[in-house]
Amino acid sequence: MWLIRLAWKNIWRNRNRTFITMAAIFFAVMLSVLANSLQEGVFNNLVKNVVSFYSGYVQVHKKGYWDEQILDNSFESSAETESTILKYSNISSVTGRLESFALASSGELTKGCLVVGINPDKENVITSLKSKLTKGQYLKSNDFAVLLSEGLANRLKLNLNDTIVLLGQGYHGATAAGKYPVKGILRFGSPDLNDKTLFLPLAASQDLFQAYDIITSYILSLKDTEDLNSSAESVRLNLNDSFEVMTWEEMMPDIKQHIQTDSENIKYILGILYLLICFGIFGTILMMMEERKFELGMLVAIGMKKTRLIILLLIESVFTVFSGCVLGLLFSVPLVYYLKVNPVKLGGDAAKAYEQFGFEAIFPTSTNFFIFLEQGLIVLAIGIVISLYPVFKIIRLDPVNSMKR
Repeated sequence: MWLIRLAWKNIWRNRNRTFITMAAIFFAVMLSVLANSLQEGVFNNLVKNVVSFYSGYVQVHKKGYWDEQILDNSFESSAETESTILKYSNISSVTGRLESFALASSGELTKGCLVVGINPDKENVITSLKSKLTKGQYLKSNDFAVLLSEGLANRLKLNLNDTIVLLGQGYHGATAAGKYPVKGILRFGSPDLNDKTLFLPLAASQDLFQAYDIITSYILSLKDTEDLNSSAESVRLNLNDSFEVMTWEEMMPDIKQHIQTDSENIKYILGILYLLICFGIFGTILMMMEERKFELGMLVAIGMKKTRLIILLLIESVFTVFSGCVLGLLFSVPLVYYLKVNPVKLGGDAAKAYEQFGFEAIFPTSTNFFIFLEQGLIVLAIGIVISLYPVFKIIRLDPVNSMKR
């Protein structure tokens, strides 16, 4: 017990030295938490923008549809198929879509667009489509109107209640043509979706393409997104061979590869950061040992056992490192939360470069509890391991030489 009291007194005997050591640990925790939460936040935002806001985590198509995405590769929707899909407990909801391409026109302006026929209520449950509405009103199932993405509306110079003309090819080569009022404007985080997407109620889209009771895909939402592959496999086993079940990773391998590549790169960045942390902590330990060389030599000279001196220094080091970690975590929580609510946004050419690849040019952080826990424990472990250096020095300590001025 007396060693703990003595360690406490030693820590505050030289406040500047203690504060410098704790500051090194403090900033180490802050930087490592910020780097890790920024990495996870950016990837989560990318998946959210492209996956949970449009494609869903799992899709069911007619076999061969993904290789040749045409209306002829569609299938008839049925309550029986939906109930079969919902048998797996991790599937929370399912909705059908009819997707095809058409030429959108307004006056003399034209642009190709993706026409998506949806069940408005079910679609909102899965992709929160209503939350993307910036102007106007959300669709109802019996509406004969459209929701336009913001980029498409700007390109065609359309606003609420204006009329858009759609022209394309319908089911089995039929002509698809229709005029619709604009009921709402949507804004997507993904620039690719924001520039070309148009939504119709499912019945209106089936009428446009003359594909009655036909859909091109079922979109599935999951209760636990970590259980992605096993959920898809369970659905695949329950359906017959005429269907293909695909996860978002299979449908968009480029995004998965991008995340994997960046995850590997961030490991090197964190490795360099941990190396800098090691040097920072080790520098303060060296400074402490040099300042206390006379004191340690004197304690050994007057009869203090080296084992007790080692325990004393370890208690001091553990307390200093632990305090720095706790303070670093306490201050990093509001910082990470602020950057989650107010993410870093790129502008100018940098933003355009990201948008060319279909990524939103913002960098939010993640408030995942395990990031704070993991990084705090890593820095704590680094600090404690480096704090073993004084043990090595005391074992080799020569009282006479250490007390020489």
